[in-house]
Amino acid sequence: MKIEAITARELSMKLVTPFETSFGVTENRRILLLELHTDVGTGWGEVSAGEGPFYNSETTDTAWVILEKFLAPMVLGKKIADGEAALRQMAPVRGHEMTKAALENAVWDVDAKSRGVSLSNLLGGTLQEISSGVSLGIQAQTEQLLERIAKELAAGYQRIKLKIKPGKDVEVLKAVRSKYPEIALTVDANSAYRLADAELLKQLDEFNLTYIEQPLDWNDIYQHSLLQKQLKTPICLDECIHGLKDAETAVALGACKVINIKLGRVSGHAEARRIQAFAMQNGIPVWCGGMLESGIGRAHNIAMSTLPGFVLPGDVSASRRYWDEDIIVPDVQVSNRGTITVSDKPGIGYEVNMKKVDELTVRKEYWKSS
Repeated sequence: MKIEAITARELSMKLVTPFETSFGVTENRRILLLELHTDVGTGWGEVSAGEGPFYNSETTDTAWVILEKFLAPMVLGKKIADGEAALRQMAPVRGHEMTKAALENAVWDVDAKSRGVSLSNLLGGTLQEISSGVSLGIQAQTEQLLERIAKELAAGYQRIKLKIKPGKDVEVLKAVRSKYPEIALTVDANSAYRLADAELLKQLDEFNLTYIEQPLDWNDIYQHSLLQKQLKTPICLDECIHGLKDAETAVALGACKVINIKLGRVSGHAEARRIQAFAMQNGIPVWCGGMLESGIGRAHNIAMSTLPGFVLPGDVSASRRYWDEDIIVPDVQVSNRGTITVSDKPGIGYEVNMKKVDELTVRKEYWKSS
């Protein structure tokens, strides 16, 4: 395919409820969408970066600049064979994985549509439905959290993940396990602890957690290996896995027993598939993490989650948990069994609601080949 033009749009989308993690509260998402125009069709991608440089160094604003000044000029007017080739074309730019992923994922969408197959099929997915879990932000009161958990379990979700931080950990988990002793339960620290907190983190072993996600520094693998030796509970790595090399290092050091694969964090589908294949070869279960994406990013996550090895429920949940109205049709729905049916329509499998996209757009640029 030849990439002829790119339309970049920034959308302002208000969450149904504020979402709190160890590094802050999000009420409104600044979503950056890319519409890729090629000689064989159009594809969509989404930059999953946050509004500030707190999850990682990327933001909505840095992504816009990197796209406009560097990545778009690298691909415009070029003939790109597929998503793998798109990622290689952008290789001179170091880092900026979430920004690269939006372009790379859009290429995959175009490629699948041009072949008349679903993105899941093109990626090599094997599932017709995926298991869904939910991620619950830190609540001011434990009673509020227990009410939220009851609501999500009633909706059918197969796994509950709780955000934690110092002071909002052991006692909260005691209350949750007292009321829900058997549910599949995990926690996500988003790097809120240090190795010196090992004795505190050992207390989490009593709660029968599926895993503890990224307890230590966002850019650390080695100290996680030291901590994993002290814990019975598996550590799941997130922020520090940017690609296959990081996954290989983590497994070699014994730093984790589970890996969270986020499309944006690993530069898109091509690298995600490499990590997934490596993890399977080494008996490491993987699952799909979320970044409060719109329906476009969510659709890409669904497709990735159909690959072999994605054996744990991910963070891909119903659109209505986050948005009063999503920007795709139909919106993502979760069954009362906690599953999402995978679309068999070409590409990402959902139509983009352009009326809603235009309504939410606060910034727009059109870049074309010269």
